[in-house]
Amino acid sequence: MDSLPHVRIPASESLLERAFLEAVERADEVDAVRTRLLDAAYEQFCRSGIHRSSMEEVARRANLSRVTLYRRFESKDALVEQVLLREFRRYFDQFLIDIRTARTVADRIVLGFVSSLRAIRTNALIGGLLDAEPTLLAGSLVGDGRMLAIARQFVAAQLRRERQAGTISHELNLELTAEMMVRIAASFLMVPTDIVDLDDEEQLAAIAREFIVPMIGQRG
Repeated sequence: MDSLPHVRIPASESLLERAFLEAVERADEVDAVRTRLLDAAYEQFCRSGIHRSSMEEVARRANLSRVTLYRRFESKDALVEQVLLREFRRYFDQFLIDIRTARTVADRIVLGFVSSLRAIRTNALIGGLLDAEPTLLAGSLVGDGRMLAIARQFVAAQLRRERQAGTISHELNLELTAEMMVRIAASFLMVPTDIVDLDDEEQLAAIAREFIVPMIGQRG
């Protein structure tokens, strides 16, 4: 099956959820075989698309056996999900580097919005899915909510740091604000528009300052 698994993530952070997210972040570092398989899957999916790629082709590209592949990933659904999760995590890591140059919380919000659209659209795998297999990516982003939940948690964590630093109000509903920010970005990615040029970063920055920055009680 090519559809992604429907796994529910609890609305509140649980020990199980934290363990899952930590496993995603650390698995590549402690399991060289798993990394090799994820790299092979990423290359295979970029070349042929997810629907047209088989587990056998991924194993062959990694120069490993199908048995080894299935020991790490019980199904193609599981492999696809982990490849996508790794790409989003790489974006999160880069985002934390990028925002170091921003001087104000408003600048960081704008930079985050613009860089998220740029990073996803220019990613060889995810950007390709937006063009070639949009329904598959839509399923992973909004179908069961897992990807959106992880993105929301990441954004909420950044907002929490801002609140601790005194740059935003303690009355702000961090989770809801993060949810709205993530859903706006996701909607631009998933639903084409002729009003906004997603390749025009100045236009995206202006949109963020006018509509997204006010969500945190700041002026753009």
